[in-house]
Amino acid sequence: MPRRDLLVAAAILRDRAGRVLLVGNDWQGAGRVRYTLPGGMVEAGETAPEAMIREIFEETGLRVTAIQHMAYCVHIEDERRSERAIAIVFEARWEGLLNPADPDGFIVDARFFTQDEILARLESPPMRDPLSDYLATSQPGRFYAFKGWDGKGGLRIPGLAQKK
Repeated sequence: MPRRDLLVAAAILRDRAGRVLLVGNDWQGAGRVRYTLPGGMVEAGETAPEAMIREIFEETGLRVTAIQHMAYCVHIEDERRSERAIAIVFEARWEGLLNPADPDGFIVDARFFTQDEILARLESPPMRDPLSDYLATSQPGRFYAFKGWDGKGGLRIPGLAQKK
């Protein structure tokens, strides 16, 4: 099976109350909604920030007005699927009203959630753990690596102090 390399750009968008925007995806159209940060694939000829801005508008109707910084980067090496995914997540400012108009038809929900609500909705450790760390510390620039979507082999650079 040929290997797939995926480059994804996403953003952390906060409302005035500090809640974070998640979008609900129904990829298979079977009614199983999975929540993620808004964002998507970087297309040929695009930079990661350009893709993030485009995807945010398509998925939410919101316009990115400023990119504050790169919050974190995640590398998932999934040998079972013969897939490598690299996601670059930015913190950004925005304007507008939520009005999803996803051209692919996958986005079925877009709303702001508290940190506890986010952790309850994000199932995959490579999606949940970096966001959780970032929201807890506000420390940008961490790199995460995982050996699959189940979170095996998780690594953080720089590492967090071990909890006692």
